[in-house]
This record gives sequence, structure tokens and C-alpha cells, in this order.
Amino acid sequence: MNYCFSSSALRVSGRIFLVLLLCFAGLGQHAQAQHTGPINLAPYDQERGLNGPQKNFYFSLSNNPTEGSYQNAGFFGQRLRPYLAGEPDALAALGRYRRQKMLFLAERAVFVGAVGLYGQQVLSAPDRQQYFNNTQKVALGVAAASLLTNIFVSRNTNTHFQRAVAAHNVGPTARRTGLLRQLQPTGVGVAASATGRPLLALRWSL
Repeated sequence: MNYCFSSSALRVSGRIFLVLLLCFAGLGQHAQAQHTGPINLAPYDQERGLNGPQKNFYFSLSNNPTEGSYQNAGFFGQRLRPYLAGEPDALAALGRYRRQKMLFLAERAVFVGAVGLYGQQVLSAPDRQQYFNNTQKVALGVAAASLLTNIFVSRNTNTHFQRAVAAHNVGPTARRTGLLRQLQPTGVGVAASATGRPLLALRWSL
């Protein structure tokens, strides 16, 4: 059997192939820019709860993470943010984590400043050391208030990061479930063919 192709047909098929190639390339770039698989926290970080230590989180993009596959999320979680693109719930939780970390830094700065002021006042008098003058009283009050503030600031900080990861991990599952729901028929019935044979009729709502 012989096949004949005209030059115009070859040009059209070549253009179609080029368009398809560009589409697949674009899809590949999008897949690289946005991670849609699960994000795994290091085992130690998964167990952090309320009032946990204020240390950086470690996460892995591997489905079977090893010790060497975990990467540092950064003090504000900034290295996790690119993998949460287009996920408002996850980004909102990560934003709350960043806010709490900024409050933590501010509290630490106030505490260190109050302790430094107290120490400076100890040797401020040339003839004696003093430990409870009016300035030192204020410094001690500020330091105590700072420590109390730290308890409230640190209470939920870690949970915000964990919620950001959880929101991302729920996202792909929700998208797959939504797609399956869209593919489900909205109506099922029986219809007759032109010859009178019964046929199964499915109906979708667009």
C-alpha cells in the first residue's frame, strides 16, 4: 500500500508538532516551578508542639526522605515559600509563622537591651556598685515583661509552620478529588437505540 503526502500537508503536520512540543515544554517548566508532591518535615520537627524550641525547620521534597535530603527552611521559612506558590491557605500560615518569628526577634532584642542596661548601671557609680537603683528597677521590669511576652509569642509559632506544610499536602489530594467529582456523571438512565435496543445513558453538566 502506497502513501502520498503533499508538501503542504507536511508543513501543517510540522507546525502541529512544533506547537505540541512548545506546550509540553511549558508544562515541564510549570512543574519545575511549583512542587505539587507532599512535603515531609524532619521527624524531630513533626513532634514540635506548643511552646516548642524556636529553631529552623527542615523539610524534604522526596517521597522517601533520607537524612541527607532534608533542607533548612530558613529562619522565617523563606526557603519553603517557593513550593507553596498558588496555595493561599499554606502561604497565609507561613506568613503567620514569619510574623511570630519577627516578634520573637523583637522580644529578644528588648530582653538583651534590658539586661545590658542593668549591667551598665551596676558600675555606673564611681565609688560603689549598685544593684537596685531606679533605672535598674525599670530594666528588671522590662526584662520580666519581655520574658512573659516570649511565652505568648512562642506558644503557636511552630504550629503555624506545620499548618503551612499540612495545607500544602492536603492541596494535591483535594485537587484530585475535585477532578474525580467533575468526571462523575450527573445523571444515569436508560435510552433506546435506533434499532430499539436498550442503552445506558450518562449525562454530564458542563
